[in-house]
Amino acid sequence: MTRHCHRCGWEWTLPGQPGRGDSCHRCGSDLKVCLNCISYDPKVAHQCRDRRADPVAEKHMANFCEYFEMPKRVHVPKAEENSREKTARDQLKKLLGD
Repeated sequence: MTRHCHRCGWEWTLPGQPGRGDSCHRCGSDLKVCLNCISYDPKVAHQCRDRRADPVAEKHMANFCEYFEMPKRVHVPKAEENSREKTARDQLKKLLGD
């Protein structure tokens, strides 16, 4: 279980949480962003499970949220995450004869 950049998967190896000015060494994306937070959930109000946090409009940009916590998880490359979408597209192509 490790911490990773939400965009490219680069592993954050430094101790502690990234600060507002920290960015990914591979792709340059900000690391202290909603998309990298343990509370981020696109299915809830303001896309955040922490009710104490103020709403953030730009989920991919660094912010000042004091409840930010970068989760430790197994990194899954984005190509593998969309396997359901790929299966659905393949079935649609078969149906339409492509």
